[in-house]
Amino acid sequence: MSDIDHTLPNIDPEQFQAPDHRHFAATPSSHKPKILLLYGSLRTRSFSRLVVEESARLLTAMGAETRIFNPEGLPQTNSCEDTHPKVQELRELMIWSEGQVWCSPERHGSMTSIFKSQIDWVPLNLGGVRPTQGKTLAVMQVCGGSQSFNTVNQLRVLGRWMRMVTIPNQSSVPKAFMEFEEDGRMKPSPFYNRIVDVMEELMKFTLLLRDNQAHLVDRYSERVESADQVSQRVNQRAI
Repeated sequence: MSDIDHTLPNIDPEQFQAPDHRHFAATPSSHKPKILLLYGSLRTRSFSRLVVEESARLLTAMGAETRIFNPEGLPQTNSCEDTHPKVQELRELMIWSEGQVWCSPERHGSMTSIFKSQIDWVPLNLGGVRPTQGKTLAVMQVCGGSQSFNTVNQLRVLGRWMRMVTIPNQSSVPKAFMEFEEDGRMKPSPFYNRIVDVMEELMKFTLLLRDNQAHLVDRYSERVESADQVSQRVNQRAI
């Protein structure tokens, strides 16, 4: 170890920061965690919506403030301007939320186009703000047949791309049409208990991380890039 050259010639010392616990919030927020829930079907009896509604009930009982986005009327991505009312509603909810729940049916081994379109309308950068970066995320799916994990696996990839903190637990409900009463309430079962577990875990992670989102996703490469952009602007003004 003594023979290793510890110098870092490629590092910008002004932008390099060693992680330190002092950067974390000293006092936690006291308001209710803000959780946005998305589902992926427009059917009148949509099981992904029923799962999301059951999840919202659980989250509310756990002390969260919840909002469910209804994708009906949301246009296909790039089929219109982003000033469309449904697009604006979705983006405002994305910024409002501190955590999210995503639930999609599995169709052809994948998430539905209805669900993917919702995420595709949300850019990584919106007016200088990354609307999903650092927010917590729980992923779930409903299946028409036997249990599968294709969709939750894809949702995890999507959540990572959107720079979200996806919790370890997840839910997959097989033969979802058998798991709900006629009134839309979920029957007691191990699948229901798993959803309780997932919501409980989401709340824990959200309470733990929400006050430190900015610090947790603060990146050296982006600090360097931002410093370069500022320098270029200053130099241009001086010309």
